[in-house]
Amino acid sequence: MKTRRSFLGELLTAGAATGLASTLALAQNPLPASPPPTRGPTIPPDAIQPTLEKHLMEENEKELHKKIQQLYELVTELKAEADKTDSTKVLSLNLVKRAEEIEKLAHDIKIRSKG
Repeated sequence: MKTRRSFLGELLTAGAATGLASTLALAQNPLPASPPPTRGPTIPPDAIQPTLEKHLMEENEKELHKKIQQLYELVTELKAEADKTDSTKVLSLNLVKRAEEIEKLAHDIKIRSKG
């Protein structure tokens, strides 16, 4: 009767031999490498990248100019309204709201101009 230790030793040896045999068989007969699929002419990614970046930069610049124009109009309206009201007696809620809107727009322009 075999002991557990000898049985496990034989099992380990048989497993190692089987694994080694399969590894050697694959090493001698490697799987053929399949060629990459072709889909027609390919455009290198580095050729697409500059045109995409240029397009994005142009769009960002147009958007930036539009926001700057909007900021200018808001500031002009705020100045006209501030000149009409007497701020020593009453602070207009409309003035505060416009100032907050100008602040948000200026912050957005600052973020866009950074990048």
